Amino acid sequence: MTDILAVYTTVGSLDEARTMARTLVERKLVACAQISAIESLYRWEGAVQQSPEWRLLFKTTADLYPQLESAILACHPYELPAVCAVAYDRCHEPFSDWVRSECTGP
Repeated sequence: MTDILAVYTTVGSLDEARTMARTLVERKLVACAQISAIESLYRWEGAVQQSPEWRLLFKTTADLYPQLESAILACHPYELPAVCAVAYDRCHEPFSDWVRSECTGP
């Protein structure tokens, strides 16, 4: 198990995704942010919803997760955002080194 995490969330527009991604990279909470268009189906307030969304996938370190989660929640447009982290079991060491060197926090 490494100390590198993939953290993801979703937002409703490309502009929101780009703004969040740029903010978190500039604050050195993440080494990288990837943005993908997706279609989501979910139950919200008793009804099934279907909507286009933008998924953000961030690469960071386990040590920075609490700060990253707080930063995501502070700028997230959703009432109840999904903020989920997955630890990498294995990771190419030069990539892990790069993530660690970029994730120094504010």
